[in-house]
Amino acid sequence: MEPIVVISILGGLIILFLFIGAPLKPVRFIGQGVIKLLIGALFLFFLNAFGNQFGIHIPINLITSSISGFLGIPGLFALVAIQTWII
Repeated sequence: MEPIVVISILGGLIILFLFIGAPLKPVRFIGQGVIKLLIGALFLFFLNAFGNQFGIHIPINLITSSISGFLGIPGLFALVAIQTWII
């Protein structure tokens, strides 16, 4: 394809989205969910790095990352409590 045609199609799509509006709510919702999952994995990484001295190790997977990401610090403490007293 010619570069002029590709640029024209992209420009037309941009103008179309400006007039009609892009469905930004689902895209924003998915983006925030992914960011929370990454933050949860980061929380678990630091917990495993510093909790290793106390014998605390929580595996980093999709379930634990989503719990610690969406619930925050209380979710992280809940995972530690489950790992310490229940499992």
